[in-house]
Amino acid sequence: MSKSLRSIMAVSMLFAGTGLALAQQEATPPSWTPAQGAIMTEYSTTKHYTAYKDPSFTPTVGMELPASVQLYALPDTMKSPTADRYQYGMVNDHPVVVESTTRKVVHTWN
Repeated sequence: MSKSLRSIMAVSMLFAGTGLALAQQEATPPSWTPAQGAIMTEYSTTKHYTAYKDPSFTPTVGMELPASVQLYALPDTMKSPTADRYQYGMVNDHPVVVESTTRKVVHTWN
């Protein structure tokens, strides 16, 4: 194997490893505290946001929220470097954070 081919392979592996690390880092949502859940609930109340009500429905991480759950932008107090990737809805008076494009739940406060 020539030196140039080995060099190309080494650089390709380096870029592939970096890409995987960045993809993993981006896939991990920020962590939110119970206090932030209370802030979101209060914020939703002051904005008069509509909550989805169904006592038999309990959202869990990884589940896709139904289209009937209205989603809202995160409050400014909840902003993170990747905040644009997330929205939240109110389900049974509890905030639920979802990934914007898939509506999959990434965090909930029950």
